[in-house]
Amino acid sequence: MELGSADASTAEAAGSGDIAARVADTIEAVVDAVHDRAIRPLLLVARGIVYGIVAGTMALVVAVVLAITLVRVLDVYAFGNRVWASDALIGAVLCAAGAVAWHKRRPAGEER
Repeated sequence: MELGSADASTAEAAGSGDIAARVADTIEAVVDAVHDRAIRPLLLVARGIVYGIVAGTMALVVAVVLAITLVRVLDVYAFGNRVWASDALIGAVLCAAGAVAWHKRRPAGEER
């Protein structure tokens, strides 16, 4: 009988190990499903927001540097150290661009 009881205890151990493996597989499948359906889209959105903030900051820095460069080039080479003339020219160009944009605007209810 000793041999039979050893086989029974081995079968019980194998059965409990099988249950533990199935439970572990089920938990892993649930975690993977939650990750794929909820966490991954959130990570993609967060990544997009961060890259957008970085790109926007870089664009702002480049725009400021280009504006400073334009004023300096106009001041030194075009107007002979007359900063007011450079400022006036850039102001006139920006006002003209604003007037064009204002002219092309549409009221809120009107379609294009």
